[in-house]
Amino acid sequence: MKTLKEIFARIWAFWGLALFMVTMFIAYIFYIPCHFLKEPHKANWHRHVSRVWMFTFLNLIGCPLKIKGAQQFKSLPNCIIVSNHNSLMDVPVTTPFMPRANKTIAKKSFSRIPIFGWIYSFGSVLVDRNNDASRRKSFEDMKWVLNNHLDMVIYPEGTRNRTDEPLKKFYDGAFRLAIDTKKPIIPTLVFNTKKVLPVHKIFYMLPYKLEMHFLPAVESVNCTSKELKEKVFNQMWEYYKMND
Repeated sequence: MKTLKEIFARIWAFWGLALFMVTMFIAYIFYIPCHFLKEPHKANWHRHVSRVWMFTFLNLIGCPLKIKGAQQFKSLPNCIIVSNHNSLMDVPVTTPFMPRANKTIAKKSFSRIPIFGWIYSFGSVLVDRNNDASRRKSFEDMKWVLNNHLDMVIYPEGTRNRTDEPLKKFYDGAFRLAIDTKKPIIPTLVFNTKKVLPVHKIFYMLPYKLEMHFLPAVESVNCTSKELKEKVFNQMWEYYKMND
């Protein structure tokens, strides 16, 4: 049975890759206006196109997405959204299906991939984590995003969680950003992406139903970045354990 599952997962990975490439080339036609639009119109257009593309792609690979807690954004000013990060599948789930236009902090190296890199760059604040100047610039760029009435999506674990724990230790950046800008944080948890694209396996994909849950907003005023980080981490940890 295990061998059959491994074989199926490799076949499904090929199907997923083929679908991604075909749908990406079709979607890119509709991303072309992003070359000319200014913010926040670019982010709005990017989100609409990405949502249609990813809705189609996720359903074709047997990974329909269910969203819970979108009401948390009602009457909330633009904010910082912090999400867990278990898989490469997290990015096509988070950014397109946020309730509002947003930018995501993302690896600069991915932007060099033809076609995909352009699409990726349109919706991202790019950073080279190995370059101090790039990290400082990305922090200022994220402030600019928030000052222009867009949400900012950040994975505070930094890289994919390769442990068996619900979350890895959080970095400080998202919480320093919240304190500096006085923006609230929406903790967000994505479920089952690590089953679709496990971090420890290569060219392996399985169909699973995906879920993204938005938790109640956490205000950033009257606390330190350390206190804010601990509060958000504990909230997400407990929720994940109860709902995984």
